Amino acid sequence: MAFSLPKDAIPGVVLVACAATALIVANSPLGQEYEYLLKTKGVIAFGSGVIEMPLAYWVKNALMAIFFFFAGMELKRELLEGQLADLRAAALPIAGAVGGMALPAALYLAIAGTGAFVAGWAIPSATDIAFALGVLSLLGSRVRPSLKAFLLAVAVVDDLGAILIVAFVYTTGLQVEWLAWAAGWFAVLAVLNRLKVRSLGAYALIALPLWVSLQNSGVNPTIAGVLAAAAIPIRDKDGGSPLHDAEHLLRPWVLFGVMPVFALSAAGVSFAAGFVDVLLHPVALGAGVGLAIGKPIGITLVTLIACKLMRAQLPGSVMEIVGVGSIAGIGFTMSLFIGALAFDDPALAAPVRVGVYAGSIVSAALGLLILVQARRRAARRGKSERDQTHPFIGPEPEYEKFSGPKFS
Repeated sequence: MAFSLPKDAIPGVVLVACAATALIVANSPLGQEYEYLLKTKGVIAFGSGVIEMPLAYWVKNALMAIFFFFAGMELKRELLEGQLADLRAAALPIAGAVGGMALPAALYLAIAGTGAFVAGWAIPSATDIAFALGVLSLLGSRVRPSLKAFLLAVAVVDDLGAILIVAFVYTTGLQVEWLAWAAGWFAVLAVLNRLKVRSLGAYALIALPLWVSLQNSGVNPTIAGVLAAAAIPIRDKDGGSPLHDAEHLLRPWVLFGVMPVFALSAAGVSFAAGFVDVLLHPVALGAGVGLAIGKPIGITLVTLIACKLMRAQLPGSVMEIVGVGSIAGIGFTMSLFIGALAFDDPALAAPVRVGVYAGSIVSAALGLLILVQARRRAARRGKSERDQTHPFIGPEPEYEKFSGPKFS
């Protein structure tokens, strides 16, 4: 019998497989070799300049710049043509995303906000768009399109928040000279945009020295990807869309290349100190509770308040909003990335990863359970109302029950 999964869920499955592989290797006899490989230094030279970093940092700072380039294009598309193009229509998901970032950060600070642990406050604020949408796709047509659109918009705004946090919070020791160089290279990208240049290679060629400049400036170099994405025109002189083409071209490379490699490098954690001790660490508890509890409560409460103030219509029932909010608590890639930026101390790597794993797993499970129950409750309510209104009409067919991925 062949195993069948929704297409949107496949990237999430690949990420889980890579994370599981990293965990197994890190806790196997190959664990020391795994750590040694991640610490192996790589060097590139350009003129009189040299950049030397361990392999884990090359993945975090260079490879993830490609991820941010892709995320930046998604964000630009949504802002100009998608769910966020109409500010009034986007008000609810924007409000929900703000609540979904603020409350998890507050819960983290309440649990772990002392001393050196404070730097991790943004870890539970992030949402992994690909993973979250993949989990939601497991429910197929049982989730109304308005809820999918709401989750996508919330996650996109969440990504924008994460990008701003990375750019302005996790920035140290600014070097004005290198910032000036970065500004110059971005000006070149702006000229390419003004000329409606559609060649992705042209933007990538300028993005490379932009990345080098930001790497040496003290600003996180992954922001180079966002700046390059912002420069790609959404329409060219002939009416085509360079941005759409670039996004389509990069999607498989990001989902099945960049993100899995990052998971392999960032997800491995040794439990030599004891899993329970790691799980009960303030950083792990703060990250896990922030994702699993802070996300759904924050998104739901602020969405309801905004809905009341604007007299708008919710994209689903309150229970469905809670379910979607729970799924938005799948932080994974972005949460791990922010955690790697927040803490240089290797001893805190395990609590960050375990907290993100636990929070994301609980969020996914709770979200699916709540949405399934919301669907069943709506079906029962609809059937009851129909039977009362039309007593001579036979019972309405039940909604298809969700029983996990289908087998064929």
